[in-house]
Amino acid sequence: MKYVNQPVRKKDAMQLVTGQPVYVDDIAPKDCLIVKLLRSPYANAMVTSVNKAAAMKVDGIEAIYTWEDIPQDGRRYTQAGQTYPEPSPYDRLLIDRHVRFVGDVVAIVAGRDEKCVDKALKLIKVQYEVLEPLLDFRKAKDNPILVHPEENWESLVPVGADNRRNLCAHDETGSGDIEEVLKNSEIVIDRVYHTKACQQTMMETFRTFCTIDTYGRLNVVSSTQIVFHCRRIISNALHIPKTMIRVSKPRIGGGFGAKQTSVSEVYPAYVTWMTKKPSKIIFSREESMIASTPRHEMEIHVRVGADKNGIVNGIDMYTLSNTGAYGEHGPTTVGLSGHKSIPLYGKAKAFRFVSDVVYTNHMSAGAYRGYGATQGLFAVESAVNELAAKLHMDPFEIREKNIVREGDVMPAYYGQVNTSCALDRCLTRVKEMIGWEEKYPVRDMGNGKVRAVGMGMAMQGSGITSVDVGSATIKVNDDGFYTLSIGAADMGTGCDTILAQIAAEVLECSVEEIIVLGADTDSSPYDSGSYASSTTYVTGKAVEQCALKIREQICKLGAGLLKCPENEVVFDGKSVRREGAGQDFAGQVSLTDIATASMCGNEIALEATVTNSSPLSPPPFMVGAAEVEVDLETGEAKVINYAAAVDCGTPVNPNLARVQAEGGILQGIGMALTENITYNAQGKLAENSLMQYKIPTRIDIGHICVEFESSYEDAGPFGAKSIGEVVINTPLPAVSDAIFNATGTRFYELPITPEKIAMAVAEREKEQA
Repeated sequence: MKYVNQPVRKKDAMQLVTGQPVYVDDIAPKDCLIVKLLRSPYANAMVTSVNKAAAMKVDGIEAIYTWEDIPQDGRRYTQAGQTYPEPSPYDRLLIDRHVRFVGDVVAIVAGRDEKCVDKALKLIKVQYEVLEPLLDFRKAKDNPILVHPEENWESLVPVGADNRRNLCAHDETGSGDIEEVLKNSEIVIDRVYHTKACQQTMMETFRTFCTIDTYGRLNVVSSTQIVFHCRRIISNALHIPKTMIRVSKPRIGGGFGAKQTSVSEVYPAYVTWMTKKPSKIIFSREESMIASTPRHEMEIHVRVGADKNGIVNGIDMYTLSNTGAYGEHGPTTVGLSGHKSIPLYGKAKAFRFVSDVVYTNHMSAGAYRGYGATQGLFAVESAVNELAAKLHMDPFEIREKNIVREGDVMPAYYGQVNTSCALDRCLTRVKEMIGWEEKYPVRDMGNGKVRAVGMGMAMQGSGITSVDVGSATIKVNDDGFYTLSIGAADMGTGCDTILAQIAAEVLECSVEEIIVLGADTDSSPYDSGSYASSTTYVTGKAVEQCALKIREQICKLGAGLLKCPENEVVFDGKSVRREGAGQDFAGQVSLTDIATASMCGNEIALEATVTNSSPLSPPPFMVGAAEVEVDLETGEAKVINYAAAVDCGTPVNPNLARVQAEGGILQGIGMALTENITYNAQGKLAENSLMQYKIPTRIDIGHICVEFESSYEDAGPFGAKSIGEVVINTPLPAVSDAIFNATGTRFYELPITPEKIAMAVAEREKEQA
């Protein structure tokens, strides 16, 4: 292939590295009203009164809106960017009298500049009836304190939600008699694992600007992954027709799932709709930390039953997920914790997966790369690592005995057949890459330091089966170059480039001859958005099919110009010629001439739109191994080396795929070692900046090596599957097991901080004394 599976440079690379104005705040009108939000200091309270008289007298203040401006009995909405009807409950109002977490919105303030808005925020006087908060998610279900007691709460999809029980969702699935299988298993690992509500910490915070166009419509430009869902969310929040709303996105400075929720859009949209003046909101880093959409905190109880030879016979999982004050993505993330971890073990005779998602008075959770699979894989893979240790078996060996293989039916993955899989080759490759035989389990480095290795494997999906929709429109322009319109959002992943590569491969032109436009609700073909690892697999297939359709149209018009039947011509990317014409210029017509002819007296449209949805979601697979150095005196743990092999089908752009993998691995290491979330007794978050919330940088990690072991997925474009999410999932169990091999202590809660390690080492030495 000429363009697919080639390391093509990103189409926007030079604009980004030279600092051109491409992001929301760069292109916002200079006369925008500045919008900021007054936030609740209480985790659970009723606003009894808001005195804004003094604030309104501040020079430059345009408007201040409170719950009194929003009908409290109006229909609620969800900010989750999901296909309608959304599984997430409708539990929000634009401004609610009942505030449900520290940071919930009490008032919207709009003014001429930041100075006047900041002054007005300090002058607003709010009276609260403070209520007892519900902060322990383990006690939330059927608790007398109700996070959502209101009558106009509703769930559109039967996901087991019940606001009178603080339940956002409940589900039970299984196959076989799990209790019988566990009873007959020679070894059962029975553990509870806890992962915190980690932050995406994308470089560009949430931000949006809004204007009113020539036709009186609301134009919303936002850093969002979900332009079409965002339009619906704004319509529902403001109670205005979708016909009056246009949503588009410029370059996005990172999302990682955070921008699959409309965190910021509704507030300037309301201001502009009411005032008819341009407005913008730029979240501070603190706001992005305390009032955003972090990963769902989960506690996962896992039982793994096996025989003495290490064959996993059954897996039983119960996941308790904390959705926080609102239900965005609560019903959907929890499913992945089981359905993207249990299927890895192809010889299991039975499984059971039960889940509860509960409301609490913490910040609302949302989508984050891995989307629940990350938490579930930490639990299941850690349990299997413990099983291997109990059997005195190499962790790679126990996986080789148990893994799902190509052609297997996966009961825990909705009964889907594993249509493409190189997981076995990934295991072999990583074992060699890390030097496992020489390093496992631990080596004494002297001076109180040891180096140990650990591993884990993972799977994800490629879009949501029979739900996600990807579309592409391609048209031929004069001179024979192409415009590719998409609704998917490039958020730094390089999807604009990857989709252009797919089109260029089919059309036999250069990537530079493909102009990519997206995403804009007024002009783009419908696309669910960039999430669920769907863009390359779902939208990429639409691009491939659309390009094939355009080839047909080019041949049809070319044959007309050559005055011959369509089945007698071929297209080589530059010209249409009669078969057998060779270099005879009389028997061919150039693409430029075809494009020109399409603009005069022509009835053949050189434009096509194709929509694609897949009944399959073929999993990408990954194996990772970490070499971790632990200082047994201080407890400091540092990843010295990380090796990974990924099966994403055909990597459309190996360079971009490798960068995706390296970034995901870095995020996973941060989740395992440093990224912590702590609340005080009043529900206030301690980690409200990047000084307290410690994400690793590239220099904090040693060597990361990523290789590809490609399968070929027939349903994907040129054999491709997804890669965006699977890459974050292996570091958690790999790093955790390496620390066990270094210290002799297993950790069941993340992050594993130096304090925890030092205390565990001291306790172990005390026991051995």
